[in-house]
Amino acid sequence: MNIPKNAALLLIDVQNHFDDPALGKRNNPNAEENMSELLHIWRKTRRPVIHIQHISNPALPHHPGRDIKEIVAPLPDEPVMMKSVNSAFIGTNLEKYLQESGIETLVIVGLTTDHCVSTTTRMARNLGFYPFIVSDGTATFERISFDGKLHLAEEIHTMALVSLHDEFAQVVNTSKILELLEG
Repeated sequence: MNIPKNAALLLIDVQNHFDDPALGKRNNPNAEENMSELLHIWRKTRRPVIHIQHISNPALPHHPGRDIKEIVAPLPDEPVMMKSVNSAFIGTNLEKYLQESGIETLVIVGLTTDHCVSTTTRMARNLGFYPFIVSDGTATFERISFDGKLHLAEEIHTMALVSLHDEFAQVVNTSKILELLEG
């Protein structure tokens, strides 16, 4: 199992909003550093990079929480696709862009594991793409469930990845992705 030279690095919703302490405790505090490491390798080897930015309501005035974090900020020639729902395929030209570019394999990182990362990954596989999710390049937050129980961020993160692995994606860590790169 190798990752082809034209595999796209898909950075999902790596935005300032997720630094808000009101969101609660988060797992994977080094996720952005791992995303940045992969982004550096993708750029160095001239592989395709696609940034996804969540804009719930484009009509609202700009808010700095929308901005992509500086650590993975897009270069002028890297596409930034804006979405308003969990899936990066809904309301964007992502599918068309990938097909026209001959990209079949996606390496997915971003925020949050159980929401936009999971939704995009499931849809990518259903559309015929081959996703890899980087476990230490994604993160989520703790939550209170419907029954009032607190679920820790690491528990939610792990279960989201468990539900995706082998059915919708291959779940690997940053070092494994680097090992699997062709050339």
